Amino acid sequence: MDIRTMLAASVAVACLCSPTLADTSSKKIALSNNYAGNSWRQAMLTSWDTITKEAVSKGVVAAADPFTTAENQATEQAAQIQNMILQGYDAIVVNAASPTALNGAIKEACDAGITVVSFDGIVTEPCAWRIAVDFKRMGESQLEYLATKLPNGGNLLEIRGLAGVSVDDEIHAGIQAGVEKNPQFKIVGSVNGDWAQDVAQRAVAGILPSLPDIAAVVTQGGDGYGAAQAFAAAKRPTPTIVMGNREDELLWWKEQKDKDGYETMSVSIAPGVSTLAFWVAQQILDGKDVKKDLVVPFLRIDQDNLEENLKNTQKGGVANVEYSLEDAQKVIAAAQ
Repeated sequence: MDIRTMLAASVAVACLCSPTLADTSSKKIALSNNYAGNSWRQAMLTSWDTITKEAVSKGVVAAADPFTTAENQATEQAAQIQNMILQGYDAIVVNAASPTALNGAIKEACDAGITVVSFDGIVTEPCAWRIAVDFKRMGESQLEYLATKLPNGGNLLEIRGLAGVSVDDEIHAGIQAGVEKNPQFKIVGSVNGDWAQDVAQRAVAGILPSLPDIAAVVTQGGDGYGAAQAFAAAKRPTPTIVMGNREDELLWWKEQKDKDGYETMSVSIAPGVSTLAFWVAQQILDGKDVKKDLVVPFLRIDQDNLEENLKNTQKGGVANVEYSLEDAQKVIAAAQ
């Protein structure tokens, strides 16, 4: 079942026929993004550009400008948000470098009457809205899959994301919880791959000589192909590597599947969640009553739908869903 079907099913009885509310055609929305150094973030920005340009051209909002900091530093992003306050934006959509370090700047924005919607890397400031995948559940689902595929267990290598970011902490917590429930698995090594294939490849290559046999690699997205390359270069058997919906990962997986029946699974948040955050911000500006915390499903790919998802994934991109206004209304209604 795809994400849109899941959303529709969850609100099958909800009425979305709300009366016309305030006009947002004069409103300006900004995207504050802390990092663009991997294919997921690039796809996220591309999705934002695709959906928001159309919204601006149709007069839904006056502007939807994206901004990305040069470094993944919370202090730099806080300064960026303060600049957005001065520039008179009506709403700021935030993919945050830290769940807490931006709270001061977020509170300044709220106090200035600005709507703040965080997604992916969410913030804890109570005045902001949060759109999140259950990242902990995403991590735990990897161990559930491995427990079925490898019932005897084995040694695991964990590839984490960007240190200090809430997404990394949540997925890691899910993986840890999964290991506790399935003690036949043991994490024998951990590296940071920064959600980027080249970083992951170097990190795995650096730790492999010190590791025993590895049954599986648990990941966070953007690191599976790099891990596979590192194992191949070290002339070590390829373990079961959980993938993260990137096109190069899916292509490698299909090649191995066609060659010898290689099996795994792939899971990630859809980069198009940025477009959901845009529409949620627009709906708040439009006067809609929106709960502070919204949850969307993660996007999972399995052995039987690999080819279909690969076919629909842009070269160099990430398996994705871009959200419409109607999708956002369904997510909002489901949270009521």
